[in-house]
Amino acid sequence: MSAKLDTLIATRIRQDVQGMHAYAIQDSKGMVKLDAMENPHRLPPALQKELGERLAAVALNRYPGARIDDLRAALARHARLPDGFDLMLGNGSDELIALLALACDVPGASILAPLPGFVMYEMSARLQGLEFVGVDLTPDFELDEKAMLDAIALHQPAIVYLAYPNNPTANLWNDATIEKIVEAAPGLVVIDEAYQPFASRSYLDRVAKHEHVLLMRTMSKFGLAGVRIGYMMGPAALVAQVDKVRPPYNISVLNAEAALFALEHEDVFAGQAAELKRERALLQSALKEMGLKSWPSDANMILVRVPDAARSFEGMKARKVLVKNVSRMHPLLAGCLRLTVGTADENTQMLAALQSTL
Repeated sequence: MSAKLDTLIATRIRQDVQGMHAYAIQDSKGMVKLDAMENPHRLPPALQKELGERLAAVALNRYPGARIDDLRAALARHARLPDGFDLMLGNGSDELIALLALACDVPGASILAPLPGFVMYEMSARLQGLEFVGVDLTPDFELDEKAMLDAIALHQPAIVYLAYPNNPTANLWNDATIEKIVEAAPGLVVIDEAYQPFASRSYLDRVAKHEHVLLMRTMSKFGLAGVRIGYMMGPAALVAQVDKVRPPYNISVLNAEAALFALEHEDVFAGQAAELKRERALLQSALKEMGLKSWPSDANMILVRVPDAARSFEGMKARKVLVKNVSRMHPLLAGCLRLTVGTADENTQMLAALQSTL
C-alpha cells in the first residue's frame, strides 16, 4: 500500500474496525462441503426447470414491490404467525441481527449472549460500537442459569440472544431456564430458531406470552442458503420500530420469487429435513462406535471431540472433506470439530476421512 492509502485507512477507518477480522469463509472448491450447515439436497430436475421459468419472468427492471408482501404473507402462514404479531424480512438472519443492534443503540446499551454461540451476535454489537457480554455455558453446553441471571442484573442488556438450538453445540437448552432468563431480561429477548426444521421443539407456542420477545428464523436451513431470506416475528408494534432501520428493497425480486416457489413445495423440503434427521442419528451412532464423544443434536450438525482437532481437520481436508474446526473458538470447545449432516454418501466419505485421522 502507498503511504497515502496507509494514512487514509489509519485516519478515516474506525480503530476498532481496523483491529477486527472479517468473517472467514473456507475455500470449498472440489471438496465434500460439510462445514456450513447447508442442506445438501438440490431441487429435483423438474422443479429446477419450473423455477427457472418463474425467475425468467420476473421484472428485473423494477424495484421489489407487492411480491415482497406476498412472501411475508406466505411465511406468516408457514410459521403460524400468532395474532397481533407481524413479520419483517432480512437479507439472511445476519442482516436482521445487524438491524437489531442499530435499532437498540441507545446510550450505554449492551448485547448479551451465551458462549460459545453464533459469532454474529458479538460481531454485530462491536460493529455498532456496543458492549458485548458473553456468558459461558456449562461444560456440558447447557445454560448457566445463575451466571446468565447475574449478568442480566449487572449489565441490563438491550438485547439477549438465545439460539434454540445453539450453534455450534447443536443442542436445545432447558426451557425452564429460558423462561427465567426471559422474565429477567429488561430489554429484548431474541430467540434464534435458525435450525428449527431439524429441532424437536420450538419456542413459537410460548412467544405470544411475552411482549419483549422476538422469534427469528431463516430459510437457509430450510434449504435455501443461497437465497438469503431471514425473517423475524414479534408483537406488531415492536417489529414496526425495528423495521424503520431496514434498508428499502433489501430483498431482491429473484430471492423473493425463489422463496415463494420453495414455500409452494414445502413438502419437498420437509422430506429432505426428515432424511437429514435420519442421517444425523446414523452419524451419531457411528461416532460412538469410533469411541468419540459427541453431543445430542437438534440441528443439522454434530459437535464431536477428537484427540487432535487440527490433525483431524487437516487430514480430512487432505481427503477432500471440509468440516469446521471450532476448537479455538472458545475454551469449552477444545478438541472439537463441527460436522454438518450431509447425504448418505457424503456422510460415509466424512466418516472414512475422520477415521483415517484418528
